[in-house]
Amino acid sequence: MHLFYEPDFLTNGNILSPDESKHCVRVLRHKQGDTINVMNGKGAICTAEITEADPKKCILRILETNTTEPRPFWIHMAVAPTKNIDRFEWFLEKATEIGIDEITPILCEHSERKIIKTERLEKVMVAAAKQSLKAFMPKLNKATSFKDFIASANKPVSCFIAHCEDTPKKLLKKAYLPNSDTLILIGPEGDFSRSEIQMAQENGCFAISLGKERLRTETAALMACATINLINQQD
Repeated sequence: MHLFYEPDFLTNGNILSPDESKHCVRVLRHKQGDTINVMNGKGAICTAEITEADPKKCILRILETNTTEPRPFWIHMAVAPTKNIDRFEWFLEKATEIGIDEITPILCEHSERKIIKTERLEKVMVAAAKQSLKAFMPKLNKATSFKDFIASANKPVSCFIAHCEDTPKKLLKKAYLPNSDTLILIGPEGDFSRSEIQMAQENGCFAISLGKERLRTETAALMACATINLINQQD
């Protein structure tokens, strides 16, 4: 099943955006009378018939709408973007497929990348969500400094910072409370600075470990995301 994405689909007169219209009509060569599937990223996936196959403004008629309830937990990952942006895009793609709700790129003392092009990253996530038939689109926040994020972020009870300092830490799988909202901070290639670790802990974040192995930023972030999803996986 090919899935199109239009966040305002149910409120804009059932019209696809210019980009999705072009992809539908010119690339995939759909025509009037064809049936396609559209997600709004907010829990609804619609089966719809094309009534006007315009490559700039494809108009549809809804035939059926299936809605999915939100999960009982929320995963918010605050991750320092990697120097090689391809690796950060890889994390976003795989985390979207596995299941993530919110991502905030954080700029840390040891960060080597300071400029983030949100539009490109959003396209990566949209493609992953469509490919994996997700009913919900993750929220991608604007990049922010570590200090500003810690000061302003809404921190749930399950709030963790993963770092490589040789200090007491619990394994994530033992520290996390199942079916609870969680915020996990993952640092840059050079790790969080000691002052950032202290700041996070003073603001309600608990230190956690992801295992004995030393992981790259994107690997650590994906492992944390997968761990939370596995803990909450229901039969």
